[in-house]
Amino acid sequence: MTEQTRSIKIPLHNAGEGLALFGPQDTYLKMIERQFKARIDSREEEIAVHGPQQETDQLEHLFDVLLQLVRNGYNLTERDVQYALELAKDFRADQLLDLFKGEIALTFRGKPIRPKTIGQKHYVTTIKKKDIVFGIGPAGTGKTYLAVVLAVTALKEGLVKRIVLSRPAVEAGESLGFLPGDLQEKVDPYLRPLYDALYDIMGTDQVAKALERGLIEIAPLAYMRGRTLEDAFIILDEAQNTTPEQMKMVLTRLGFGSKMVITGDVTQIDLPRGKKSGLVEARLILNGISDIGFVTFAEEDVVRHSLVQKIIVAYEKAAESIE
Repeated sequence: MTEQTRSIKIPLHNAGEGLALFGPQDTYLKMIERQFKARIDSREEEIAVHGPQQETDQLEHLFDVLLQLVRNGYNLTERDVQYALELAKDFRADQLLDLFKGEIALTFRGKPIRPKTIGQKHYVTTIKKKDIVFGIGPAGTGKTYLAVVLAVTALKEGLVKRIVLSRPAVEAGESLGFLPGDLQEKVDPYLRPLYDALYDIMGTDQVAKALERGLIEIAPLAYMRGRTLEDAFIILDEAQNTTPEQMKMVLTRLGFGSKMVITGDVTQIDLPRGKKSGLVEARLILNGISDIGFVTFAEEDVVRHSLVQKIIVAYEKAAESIE
């Protein structure tokens, strides 16, 4: 049976729309063409598509959504087009229209910060609704960055009085004492990703002032013991490297008026052999508590270079074949 074909024409307002849709040196167009058999031709005032009916329908859906974004002033990136492509195959690309409307905040340079995937949007919504949220998934999914953005926003809006950021310095193990410098200099390298996120959102000067005034505290995990943190936004990063005892200790620091976000990647555990991960155990123990949110990111939520997503998928396949 011969597959039905279809031809469509998508009108453009001007040549600039075609340039925005297809990217520099037609990078986005080439990405799209690699995934479809249908033929795509671009003229000054229209895009012509001819090919199998299902593919033509998918491409019509894709271009309709991308054009709406371009016409609303959104500058498409390679990552946006790749993500829209994946969604268009299930005719879900229109979900991007709501996604890109929602600005969470601005960077200190005035650039809008928005969720870039449906998983990220769900994460942001869950953090706003619940007092304890676990963000679990691979590198590059924005788990830590978005948590820091929401923490800074909560501080600016007066919803909390301070931000407490922590990470286990597990890679240093017992050798921390042998590193040069005072305690701050020893632990700073392990906390650097948290500083990087803060600098992007607030700028170096504002971060320095907030640290001096105690509005932001960046501390190793051991500093959390014995404290009750009230009116605070607490972020525990790299939580896969906590022990079950450390995880319980952190969770029980939550005081009135506080919010806690715990992030980690259960495929990147650096604990000594035989030690259980507190993040893995917490997911099993706490999953039934409705007031605690669990958001699991997948490889399609990776917002770094498109190669990062391919690397993650390749490693997952390799791990499955070993098992």
